[in-house]
Amino acid sequence: MDYTFNFNAVSLAPLLKGLWVSLELTVAANVIGVVFGFGLALLIMSPFKLVRLPFMLFVEFFRCTPAIVQIVWIFYCVPMLFDVFLDPITMGVLALGLNLMAFNAEAYRASIQAVPKEQIDAGIALGLTPIQRILHIIFPTAFRASVPVLLTNGIVIFQQSALVAIVAIQDLMYQGKSLATETYRPIETFTVVALIYFAVSFPVTQIVGLLERRRQLLVS
Repeated sequence: MDYTFNFNAVSLAPLLKGLWVSLELTVAANVIGVVFGFGLALLIMSPFKLVRLPFMLFVEFFRCTPAIVQIVWIFYCVPMLFDVFLDPITMGVLALGLNLMAFNAEAYRASIQAVPKEQIDAGIALGLTPIQRILHIIFPTAFRASVPVLLTNGIVIFQQSALVAIVAIQDLMYQGKSLATETYRPIETFTVVALIYFAVSFPVTQIVGLLERRRQLLVS
């Protein structure tokens, strides 16, 4: 291969600027996913079919369609159908947040089902209302059990945030594509972009592994 590598041609400034946008999208989407994912889990566990069914369809839609299709649909169809025009970053957060809500809801649902019945019975005996039992018994227990999955889903959303480059949000991937075009150095540019994604994702995956090992030790 007659190719001379030149990583000096890759400017880190625009890539770090794009990384900041990617992190903003990721953090905001995770806030939506962690908070509203729990509420969504409660709704899909409702004993009333009319309440449960639409939210189950919502979860299945986001779990069974590609994230890139969801992003493009929200960016282009929502303004046309509902006459709602938001700035690109907000639209990106909305698309990623709704996707994460669906996956986190499933993680919460499994954890809620694993909450010991004795704890709920104790809450009833203490005279706690259903809302108080959810806030003080079910949510803390389910959240702790779900943390490894929530972290994994969160880092997946960070990686999927690269898809917003297709709708011209200037995230890390968008800046990488622009830089590769300007410098005619796609190999070096996308290698650096990949390493940046790895540098952010890898520590989180190690934390998830540590939490899983600790959990297994506690169980055994």
